[in-house]
Amino acid sequence: MSAVPSIADLLERVPSWMGRAVEWQRLAGGLSHHVYRVDVDRVPYVLRVLEPKVHEAGLGIAPEREIANTEVAAGTVGAQVYATLPDVPAIVLEFLPGRTLGAAEVRMPAVIPALATACRRLHAGPAFGNDFDIFEKRAELLERCRRHDLPLPAGYLDRESTVEVLRAALSKEPLPAVPCHNDLLAENFIATSSGVRIIDYQLSGNNDPAFELGDIAAEADYDPDLTGLLAGAYFGAELTPALLARVRLFHIVSNVTWALWFTVHHGLLAAARGEDPVGFDYAAEAAEKWGQARNALDDPALGRLLGTVTGRNPLTPNP
Repeated sequence: MSAVPSIADLLERVPSWMGRAVEWQRLAGGLSHHVYRVDVDRVPYVLRVLEPKVHEAGLGIAPEREIANTEVAAGTVGAQVYATLPDVPAIVLEFLPGRTLGAAEVRMPAVIPALATACRRLHAGPAFGNDFDIFEKRAELLERCRRHDLPLPAGYLDRESTVEVLRAALSKEPLPAVPCHNDLLAENFIATSSGVRIIDYQLSGNNDPAFELGDIAAEADYDPDLTGLLAGAYFGAELTPALLARVRLFHIVSNVTWALWFTVHHGLLAAARGEDPVGFDYAAEAAEKWGQARNALDDPALGRLLGTVTGRNPLTPNP
């Protein structure tokens, strides 16, 4: 990764912090950018320093767009934005007084409705300035793998025709696009006294809300029952078998696509800088996500999900 300004330099770029008692520490959990807790006269803030090479590698939206979307989301479920440093680029954010959720917690049936409520709040807010399509992102990441001769997960291209069937099925009657986070792993949820909040808008953009739910299900490794609970909490009385099947198909597409995200991150960023400061095994995560996706793509039950969404089984030839 390219060098970023030193933390001492960054602290001097925030005018309201000048001449005050400042302490800082790096926060664990960020897989791409550099995130710090900064205490100014004992008041905590978050300093999120965006790495431009993340966008250049296709792993996130442009820094200026992430900053803008973070400001939009602050009006619904995001942290408040106190300052922006576009030339760095970096954002000074509210330190949310709450608890970062973990993988086990987001799988608890008692917690899942709160996740759905947070998504509904985000989705009901003002639109972002960019759109996001998971199949377009997959095509972009696949092209980067080809261009840089990065090894794909074993058997990845063998399932191209099935992935195309999913794309065609999900392109029919899409839900109206809403402002989505698009990367809701457990650590991007913060439980506070006022409800669950959502942080880190690296891949945000207007999108089909069914993808948001399917992505949560994929990141948390939900089974069909937990996925149904999430979809029911989100859609309420409007939930239909077709909507639920749509969410479950996006669960598969999430794993198909983010397997490439981790492949690219490993090949272009993590491996290039040597030992990873966050201690994360991107290659292993790519293999894990592809293993789950491959199993779902090869499962005979896929045809039933497709049939529920489209009215027929696209995997079965027409008579």
